[in-house]
Amino acid sequence: MRLTRYAAAAAAFGVVLAGCSSEAGQQAAQESENAPEVVEDVDFEAGTTMADLAEAGTITIGTKYDQPGFGLLNPSGVPEGFDVEIGKIIAAQLGIEEDQIEFVETVSANRESFIQNGQVDLVVATYTINDARKQLVDFAGPYYVAGQDIMVAAGNPEGIEGPDDLAGKNVCSVEGSTPAQNIRDNYPEATLTLFDVYSKCADALTNGQVDAVTTDNVILTGLVAGNPDGFELVGNPFTEEPYGIGLTLGDTEFRDFVNDVLEQSFEDGSWAAAWDSTAGQITGEPAPEPPTIDRY
Repeated sequence: MRLTRYAAAAAAFGVVLAGCSSEAGQQAAQESENAPEVVEDVDFEAGTTMADLAEAGTITIGTKYDQPGFGLLNPSGVPEGFDVEIGKIIAAQLGIEEDQIEFVETVSANRESFIQNGQVDLVVATYTINDARKQLVDFAGPYYVAGQDIMVAAGNPEGIEGPDDLAGKNVCSVEGSTPAQNIRDNYPEATLTLFDVYSKCADALTNGQVDAVTTDNVILTGLVAGNPDGFELVGNPFTEEPYGIGLTLGDTEFRDFVNDVLEQSFEDGSWAAAWDSTAGQITGEPAPEPPTIDRY
């Protein structure tokens, strides 16, 4: 699909965000209205992560800060997006109020280390579940399935229609990401330029340093919506990227709990509402059917 037709919707979304950031009271009211209902009098088995977090009344969640629709720091310095809302849904089921969530910026390359070092309790950050990562961390989910795609300059001057056309081209992605590894493994004739965040890839495409940017389609959708005159999406996904919630390896009870919360959100409509108020505002698409949880 060509994202230019979503430019008006994205622009309208930006106006809403700007208005909220300039009026603190209005923003607070909106956040309160959208916040999931916090469960009162939670009761968890002593010694579990759930019991420890509920007793502390706080949780630290890693997310992205530069991905419109999923994890983006807004003009008020507050993270927002689908991943952020998923984190709030989980926290609410632990009895934790929204203002007691500490969001920490995680980039693709540090997600595992942040979990392993105890710097975060969860990572909700467009985090693809794969076997290599399962050796380092556990995953709940998936809560969404994306697909790797390609973003090019508006008008597609290089004529890139799919990954096979990347041969001889300079393509940008992010270190530590599955899309970057996919290019290394399966499209070695492409020249790969790596940064720590996708916004730098977008800048590189703007200034002609690279010919294309590749990552998950929903991430690219947000970048295109932010600059519809400069970018377009090829619209030819060539992988499946199941997004999971990363947590400490071996914490089965916590993983089961998060999976239960996700399934409940699929059923009660809170997952769809989170999509519609965030990523859906940019893509112009209603919430898709939720994926099947993989309780491996």
